Amino acid sequence: MNTLICGSMAYDTIMVFKDQFKKHILPEHIHILNVAFLVPEMRREFGGCAGNIAYNLKLLGGNPLIMATVGEDFSSYALRLEKLGLPQTHIRHIADSFTGQAFVTTDLDDNQITAFHPGAMGYSHLNQVSEASNVTLGIVSPDGRDGMLQHAREFHEAGIPWIFDPGQGMPMFNGEELLRFVEQADYVTVNDYEAQLLQDKTGKSIAALAGMVRALIITRGGEGSTIYADGRKILIPCAQPTAVLDPTGCGDAYRAGLLHGIQQDWDWETTGRLASLLGTIKIASRGGQNHAPTRDELKAQFAEHFGFDLPL
Repeated sequence: MNTLICGSMAYDTIMVFKDQFKKHILPEHIHILNVAFLVPEMRREFGGCAGNIAYNLKLLGGNPLIMATVGEDFSSYALRLEKLGLPQTHIRHIADSFTGQAFVTTDLDDNQITAFHPGAMGYSHLNQVSEASNVTLGIVSPDGRDGMLQHAREFHEAGIPWIFDPGQGMPMFNGEELLRFVEQADYVTVNDYEAQLLQDKTGKSIAALAGMVRALIITRGGEGSTIYADGRKILIPCAQPTAVLDPTGCGDAYRAGLLHGIQQDWDWETTGRLASLLGTIKIASRGGQNHAPTRDELKAQFAEHFGFDLPL
């Protein structure tokens, strides 16, 4: 069973501001905002939603297929994927383009300010879902606008269950387009801010949106997550992290847990807790792909946090 992951591949330049943004951004002067943050700590990581999700799904023993477009600077990332055993069959190289580049500044409260250069992502529509074989589940994560619209339609027309994960790509779409995504999707996953934005743009309540899909999942950071499915509201607790170092990629780790649980036909209580655990493990390491728990370690931590065995 292959899981097709449509989304971005990117290099993340991550900077840490050793203070709080709120001390330096004056709300009454936001119309003339002009600030600079000293970031003595900086590093470059492998990232992008598709790359991060695939990395985590591979840790779980899944079979992720990445569908993405990348630029001429992708060679170091390609070598990494080869070492990880992640196929590059559906990664298309675009001439005269950069691979997506995210520049993330994080403060001591784990707030983030991100600038993103899409680069080759703008050509994601050149990839087609039909090019991948033996796909039984998919996800459309932030990517080029045309590619997201196309891949959503192609999953729906092919009858392949898929997750709509708008993430930071949500501002690219109006309410009508977002509603069409939800109508075509089988599952929707957003964080609490995105959930409010989705309601505002579509004019639909959470209850109404949840009624259109098999499950609507809302993550709430340290407060856990909520899964609306089968007419139920399922509260998923957040596992206690060993450290809180970097939130970058936590949402992608969570989504990998969702994909794996859905592929295995687990109940939502188990699926949500696995997703939560992956996010918790990720936040204790820097970068989106530097945590590397074994499956035995995942099972042990799952039992420790939640009191029952993970059927991994």
